[in-house]
Amino acid sequence: MSNRNSQANKQAARERLRVERERQKKKEKVRRQLTVGGSIVAVLAVAGGIGVAVANSGGGDSGGGSAKWADAASAKLVQPANTSGKNGTEIIVGKKDAKHTLSLFEDARCPGCAGFEQNVGETIQKDLKDGKYKASIHLGTFLDNNLQGTGSKNALSAMGAALNVSPDAFLKFKEALFSKEYHPEETGPDKFADNNYLIKVADTVPALKGNAKFQDAVKAGTYNRWAMEMSEAFNGFKDVKSTPTVKMDDTVLGTDSANGKVAPSSPDAFNDQVDKAMKG
Repeated sequence: MSNRNSQANKQAARERLRVERERQKKKEKVRRQLTVGGSIVAVLAVAGGIGVAVANSGGGDSGGGSAKWADAASAKLVQPANTSGKNGTEIIVGKKDAKHTLSLFEDARCPGCAGFEQNVGETIQKDLKDGKYKASIHLGTFLDNNLQGTGSKNALSAMGAALNVSPDAFLKFKEALFSKEYHPEETGPDKFADNNYLIKVADTVPALKGNAKFQDAVKAGTYNRWAMEMSEAFNGFKDVKSTPTVKMDDTVLGTDSANGKVAPSSPDAFNDQVDKAMKG
């Protein structure tokens, strides 16, 4: 289970984004001044540390860093196909006429979410196909603030690219990201910040393997702004204190803990609580 960041942390994150935008503007002004009369490569070589700063600021296949996400805040919003609601922040998968809704609140870097998906994910996908309920998916990025890095946002943007292909591709890609083979350790390297790694994981999904349109969207950050909108919508759920949080209609599933309900950790426990909630 991963605890959400405090309001103070959220405000601090917004302030870091503002400072990063100002830093990028100043750096760009210096770059333009230095390039007068010579090539940018030569000037950056003379400027020493400026070249290092540009290299570390993001872009390309590496996935980029905070600068890329500072830019994303003011980028054009591109909503993936198969989304609805304000700014495309509603993801509903399964049969639309299903009477009940399972709501999932997760963060891509959350180890508890990975454990839940590994244990219960197949059960959920089967139930969706059977029409037992539909699912409403809510994805946050608070662990980027708690752990430092950009992997949660980057993975969410890539999931947007998968959702643009199809809901099934999205579910399979999400399953792969949370799998034992590909999910990074919470205290280990921020692997999801690397676009090449995300594409490697996506290649395990038939609909995404070698899919040039999907890969281009991941590398270009087409859905970066959408990922930020999704994160902001996630933060709007004040009753969600940790991830994973699982609800059946309005009932939060799991056992009580100091940080809220701990989601069911086995298919049997999950099925039992779902069935009770659907009856009640």
